[in-house]
Amino acid sequence: MSRHEDKEAAVRRMLDTPHPPVPADLAVQAVERGSRRARRDRLARRVLWGLFVVAAFAFVVWASVERPWEVPPAETTPPLEGW
Repeated sequence: MSRHEDKEAAVRRMLDTPHPPVPADLAVQAVERGSRRARRDRLARRVLWGLFVVAAFAFVVWASVERPWEVPPAETTPPLEGW
């Protein structure tokens, strides 16, 4: 027998055995878990978008107050000449 035939025979033996019992409410549990996860994912997505909006608003406020694009004033005064 080749390796392929050995594997095929093993699979056939596994399929010939009786299948394990499945809980009657398996589909209901799967739906409940899926809907719970969908709600959790939706909430997480909304929270992340909210944080993004707050961060963008805070950046706009900071930039409008600080004006980082302007050159800061000189720290020292120019020398007095012509007195």
